Amino acid sequence: MSTIVELPIRRKEKITEGSPRNAKRKRPFRIQPYRKLVQFAFLALTLWIGIEFYLFVRQLENGLLPTVSRPPGVEAFLPISALISLKYWLFTGIFNHVHPSALVLLLIVLATGLFLKKGFCSWICPVGLLSEFLARIHTFIFDKPRSLPRWLDYPLRSLKYLLLAFFLWAVLVQMDVLQLGKFIFSPYNKVADIKMLKFFTEMSSFTLRVLIGLFLLSILVRYFWCRYLCPYGALLGMTSFLSVFKIHRNKASCIDCEKCTKVCPANINVHTASTVFSDECHACLQCVDACPVKDTLYLSATTTRARFSRRAYAVAIVLLFVLGTTVARFAGFWQNDISNEEYRQHVKHLDSPVYQHNRGQVPEYDAQQRGGGEE
Repeated sequence: MSTIVELPIRRKEKITEGSPRNAKRKRPFRIQPYRKLVQFAFLALTLWIGIEFYLFVRQLENGLLPTVSRPPGVEAFLPISALISLKYWLFTGIFNHVHPSALVLLLIVLATGLFLKKGFCSWICPVGLLSEFLARIHTFIFDKPRSLPRWLDYPLRSLKYLLLAFFLWAVLVQMDVLQLGKFIFSPYNKVADIKMLKFFTEMSSFTLRVLIGLFLLSILVRYFWCRYLCPYGALLGMTSFLSVFKIHRNKASCIDCEKCTKVCPANINVHTASTVFSDECHACLQCVDACPVKDTLYLSATTTRARFSRRAYAVAIVLLFVLGTTVARFAGFWQNDISNEEYRQHVKHLDSPVYQHNRGQVPEYDAQQRGGGEE
């Protein structure tokens, strides 16, 4: 006697936007791929600027008038000159044209700290991207992230603030307006960008050993440079305290999974905080991406209102740089006023004592340079 088995008839289910089935199919939005895209875009821009500037200097060294334009963005590597220019501008009202883009970029970076926390570190800075890569190597070697004990971590974190305090004291306290002007228009400062290039292209054995040491330390201790030594990070950490936007946690919907804390590159205990006030928060938004409960972690000005979406944050930090540099171009504060011929004369005598840091502020030579260069 045969047995007949009835198979259930499968009916089409209407999938609505709020149905559980649709929720399983829909992947949660993550900002990290877009953050990586922004990071690699700025890395590519930095490499392009470096190559272009290298070709510019090589043509000068060969006695030629450059056919390659000097990229103003190279002045991003002159933070001390930018800090001096900032004080000189505030005290005199003069926005000097020796390294104008250095000051422009410093103002943009400070603006990110005030409005977007330390987003510069995790979205723009190429060193930040390198640190993330070395942190991956750390995790691969040790299976899981390891951190220094608190009794060692806290004193080491103060080092970057001590370095920042030294630079601020040397410039903001020790130098008066006359000294600022002498430095800005000195031969040494005029070729500071070329000196910075030669720091990398003609690296001493001591410098190479230091860089290798930092490289290895950044593998052993995640984000060693950013967390313990970077003065720029310290400056942004201070300004980020004034930012109205913070990472907030909704205690009512939090399930205490601690995923936010586990992914935080700054080792912040996000899962215990109502509002993240830490100066180490880079606004990378990895914690927000990791949170499995919608709207439990969010970036906002208050705990209840003015929420700043992750997409809006990404657009804001890119636009801040694009619009800032564009306005500087149109306002005439982007390109410097040093001609290619003057640069060629500087490069010919680059080994002269007046181009050394300790003897760069020579008023007589400065007057000669502003009068038309050296014959």
